[in-house]
Order: sequence, then C-alpha cells, then structure tokens
Amino acid sequence: MKAFVYGADGGAITDVAKPSPTGTQVLIRVRACGLNRADLGMTKGHVHGSAGGAGTVLGMEWAGEVAEIGPDASGVKVGDRVMGSGGAAFAEYTLADHGRIFHVPSSSNMSWEEAATLPVAITTMHNALVTNGGLQQGQSVLIQGASSGVGLMALQIAKFKGAKTVIGSSTDAARRGRLHEFGADLAIDSRDPGWVDQVLKVTDGQGVDLIIDQISGPVANQNLKATKVMGRIVNVGRLGGTHGDFNFDLHAARRIHYIGVTFRTRSPQEIRDIFSAVRADIWPAVESGKLKLPIDKVFAFAEIGKAFERMEANQHLGKIVVTM
Repeated sequence: MKAFVYGADGGAITDVAKPSPTGTQVLIRVRACGLNRADLGMTKGHVHGSAGGAGTVLGMEWAGEVAEIGPDASGVKVGDRVMGSGGAAFAEYTLADHGRIFHVPSSSNMSWEEAATLPVAITTMHNALVTNGGLQQGQSVLIQGASSGVGLMALQIAKFKGAKTVIGSSTDAARRGRLHEFGADLAIDSRDPGWVDQVLKVTDGQGVDLIIDQISGPVANQNLKATKVMGRIVNVGRLGGTHGDFNFDLHAARRIHYIGVTFRTRSPQEIRDIFSAVRADIWPAVESGKLKLPIDKVFAFAEIGKAFERMEANQHLGKIVVTM
C-alpha cells in the first residue's frame, strides 16, 4: 500500500506492507487525514512520544471505513464510517485501538474531510478544558494560541460549556480578527506587552479562572499575572519553547494550579477514557454541527508535500486536510 514515510530526505510517498489488526486493533481504510503541528516536526526527524525516526509512517488523525476487526475489538463493525487518532495515519490503511474511535455522525452529512479535522482537537481540548481545567459555567478562560485548529476548538468548547468570558490569542492580525467567529469575546496578541492588562480589564482586575496554554516559554510569567488567585493553568503545548523563565514566587503567591498534559505518555486506557468522556459530554454538539472546524485547504495524497509546505508557511486558519 502507499504511505507517507519519513526517510533520509524527509517525508516521501512509498510502498509499505498493509498492516493487520491484532487484539483490540481495528484496520481502517483511510479516506482523509488532518495535518497537525507534530506531523510537521516529524517530517524533520523529530520524535513524538515513541513514534518518529527513519521508516515511520507519518500522520496521527484520520477518517475512513472499518475494513477489518481484531479478535478482541468491540464497538465497531466492518463498513462503519469512523474517525480517530493514532500513528501511521498517512497511508491507505491504518490501525487504531477500538477505544480511540468515534463514529461519523449518521444524522449529518459530514464529509470525510470534515470528519478528519475533529479527533485530535476535540479530545485534546475537552481533556484540557473540562477534565483537567475544571471549567465551570460562568467562568472566564484564555486560550493561548487560539488560531490553531485545536485552539479554535477550545474557543468553541469553552463557549458551549457556558464560559462567561472567552479570550483567545494570536500573533497574526488577520487570524486574530476572526477569533470572534469561534466564540472569542476578546482577541489579544501575546507579543503585545500590554496583553495582561487587557485580560485584567475584562475580568474586573482579577484575571481569568483558567488558561489553556499552547505557547509556554515566553508567556509563562505573563500567564501567572493574568490568572486569578487560585486559578488554573493547563499546559497543552510548547510552541514558544520548552524552556523559559518561571516566577516560582508569583506562582506560589497566587496559589495557581499548574497542570501539564500530553497524549504522548498516556496509556491506551487513559486515551480510551478521554474518548469516552467526549462521547458522554459534548458529542451531541458534534452531531448537530455546533462544534466543528473550518477547512483551510484540501490536498490530494499525491500532493501531501504541498500540504506540509502550506502548514510550514503558517498562513492558514483551520485545518489542512489530505484525501486518500
């Protein structure tokens, strides 16, 4: 089968063996894939958890049809239209754990392309906002890096869960100007030295109840100042760097709960629980189309290199999708 594989010269389409499901695995005939920032890093040789390096089939988000079921898999049947996340997605066929799958809503006309935009964003941000962030109705939340696909989903989930004030950041003026379309009451530029004052102004000087931080690095101490006493910061991403200055005294003085999350070190059961939590809490909003992501551009699999060029240019709003 054809797959997009990392090699000595980066990612390239090549022939690999078609996988077979074992245990709780399900074989998926892939129809569309969503691109993510981690994919871009892996095309440069970076690892993502235990995945990466020479010979790795790239990709982590897909939509397609169930082609075969492992002996211990349940909850799906051959022919089901599904979407999910996991490694080796950029291929004609991929394997997925049976607990890391959503059924494409039968009540809607959701396309393969639309379905492929959802799994990573909706599981990542429900887990960050609700499970770890403890967002409650009437609270305020700031999404750092809100113009990314997962960021746009975070804005929508926060508003759907009843947040009173939703703030999003983007360093791009054009994308920042569109954040209100996805639920932002205030859009800020995290490179503007005055952004903390803007947040304090709209929160009556107290700061937000919760920050979902995809930047880290240079904004760490500003986040502490923008979070209310006994508020929460959930570290989801490190786009601004994995290291930086951190004011431990300010952190202690404001008694802020600082929580780190990543899918890379979670067990299969932890990830199954995350998918189950999404189904139990917000899945009806996905089925109704209330929670969805814009598609920036769709590329055929043969042009997957151009899809990565577009992601690297960092001019897109919404998801870049590749069809198989």
